[in-house]
Amino acid sequence: MIRSPLILTLMLDDGSQKFFNEMRKQYFPPQRNYLDAHLTLFHNLPAEELAIVDYLKQICYKRSDFLMKVSSIVSIGNGVAYKVESPELQLIHLQLQKTLKYWLIPQDQQKLWPHITIQNKTDANTANRLINNLKVDFKPFNITALGFNLWEYKGGPWAFIEAFCFK
Repeated sequence: MIRSPLILTLMLDDGSQKFFNEMRKQYFPPQRNYLDAHLTLFHNLPAEELAIVDYLKQICYKRSDFLMKVSSIVSIGNGVAYKVESPELQLIHLQLQKTLKYWLIPQDQQKLWPHITIQNKTDANTANRLINNLKVDFKPFNITALGFNLWEYKGGPWAFIEAFCFK
């Protein structure tokens, strides 16, 4: 049986997840908003490679929750995202890239640009208005990384597979 590709995202603390979900509900075009807010680490992992789950468990066993800084609001062309900065997240991603290198598509071989999209699939003027509005009151804040979430891509929506929590 051929399964759809897997997507790996970072698990956030409940308060942060709720905040970004609310922002996404408010600003993402409703007809295209069938996902919760997320920070994607890998876009296309092969479902048939069971070793990937073992690697995720190994990394989680060695890591604790960690803080990340939401540093700014940025344009993604026809949308808006919160930029996330974390040296620890960059190290984890690099470690995963080295471990999973034989299975990575070109997009997933690039340096991670951590962000959480709250608006997309709109026009540049709408996105720029939102950026300008949100920047008025924006102050950098911290969020907590709790582990990984693994998803199966379903041609638009994603199906949750498993959570992997840091120790």
